[in-house]
Amino acid sequence: MTDRPLAYVAGPLFDEGERWWIEQIDTLVADTGFRTFLPHRDNPPKDEFNVRAIFENDKRAIDECDLVVANLNGVITDDGTAWELGYAHARGKYIIGLHTDWRMRFAHEVVNLMMECSLDRLVRSPDDLRAALAEFLDART
Repeated sequence: MTDRPLAYVAGPLFDEGERWWIEQIDTLVADTGFRTFLPHRDNPPKDEFNVRAIFENDKRAIDECDLVVANLNGVITDDGTAWELGYAHARGKYIIGLHTDWRMRFAHEVVNLMMECSLDRLVRSPDDLRAALAEFLDART
């Protein structure tokens, strides 16, 4: 049994760059003191026979996690990530959104207001993420 909290690391995974970035985020989260669930690492490769099992596994990981860290980069936030955020918010999970993309989408919002208002914290750099994670851990002690 470990006392390290579990972080669900969410974000798009559709190309090598997205997978590389989410793995960097995962490493940062783990190095800060968390166990992590990373969907493309902690599920079997997706095929036509296991889509439901992957969905259930991801949903269970959100149910069991202590917080969600979500990569919100892109012109539009990934739809799977948006679902994970909504589900995590409904379950009362602490959510940190990471948005390092400098493109403006809205005049007074960083991301869509429904996602932005679901976040407990929005950070704009890996250093800010590290600090937010440390604050989360400090608040637990």
